[in-house]
Amino acid sequence: MNALPGNMQPSSEGASGAEPAAPAKRTQIVAIYGKGGIGKSFTLANLSYMMAQQGKRVLLIGCDPKSDTTSLLFGGRSTPTIIETSSRKKAAGEPVAIGDVCFKRDGVFAMELGGPEVGRGCGGRGIIHGFETLEKLGFHDWDFDYVLLDFLGDVVCGGFGLPIARDMCQKVIVVGSNDLQSLYVANNVCSAVEYFRKLGGNVGVAGMVVNKDDGTGEAAAFAAAAGIPVLASIPAHEDIRRKSASYEIVGTPDGPWGPLFAGLAEQVANAPPLRPTPLSQEALLNLFKGDAVGRDVVLTPAAIEDMCGPEKRAKPSLEIVYEGV
Repeated sequence: MNALPGNMQPSSEGASGAEPAAPAKRTQIVAIYGKGGIGKSFTLANLSYMMAQQGKRVLLIGCDPKSDTTSLLFGGRSTPTIIETSSRKKAAGEPVAIGDVCFKRDGVFAMELGGPEVGRGCGGRGIIHGFETLEKLGFHDWDFDYVLLDFLGDVVCGGFGLPIARDMCQKVIVVGSNDLQSLYVANNVCSAVEYFRKLGGNVGVAGMVVNKDDGTGEAAAFAAAAGIPVLASIPAHEDIRRKSASYEIVGTPDGPWGPLFAGLAEQVANAPPLRPTPLSQEALLNLFKGDAVGRDVVLTPAAIEDMCGPEKRAKPSLEIVYEGV
């Protein structure tokens, strides 16, 4: 599946060796990855809004099964997802139209791929199905300056790795914070990028957005060690928390946080895709103080008696032993 529109192809030869057609217009496709709940949707909603206010044509696609990427953009309202709409229309024998799944606000076009209910399907397969539906809707002919994809980073099955594995984007941005789990996910994304670069892929990491930055510095230290820049640091500020909780856009040109998101928009536009240097698990842990990650804990091996209880008795072996062998 080639999910890039015709005017959104990578500029260099991909892993398949096929040279893409020269694009009529250079559209930047950026995939944003991060741990669930780290603030990807918050970052993207405000970033896309700022870009649109700057006169850019922006398409925001939520690829998280939670389907919450666009909720902040639309003031808390959920939008029909491509997966649920496609299923409903198919059952009724009707085709899916653009207006069924794509909605706009102040110049931002947005949609949600969606995902299955718990225990009723594969989220990664849902991502693939969603992009197949987009192709049928003419995705290859759409004309945008930026397409922003919101991907869950702590789910590692194939569908969630599509942008990296299949050169569906030019660059990746990781969203993290000063905590081990979010940086673990960011490091995994960097590892995936490096793996597919070795196979001939073109996707690179443009940098990191540090969200809820409390000033402790672990995320910035990770970015420096991985060889990627920090594109923006969004502070752990009560005004941002309160407005985000009430589904209010803070990335407006005339607002107090406007310069922050204007600067992020410029960085997203101009930051080159880099080949990162993923950290080992030990190097990742070393970014944190010992009392924060428990490195003073000693791993004590368990014995079979521990597993079966104190009444465990050795049973005679049934192995046949031949003399002289």
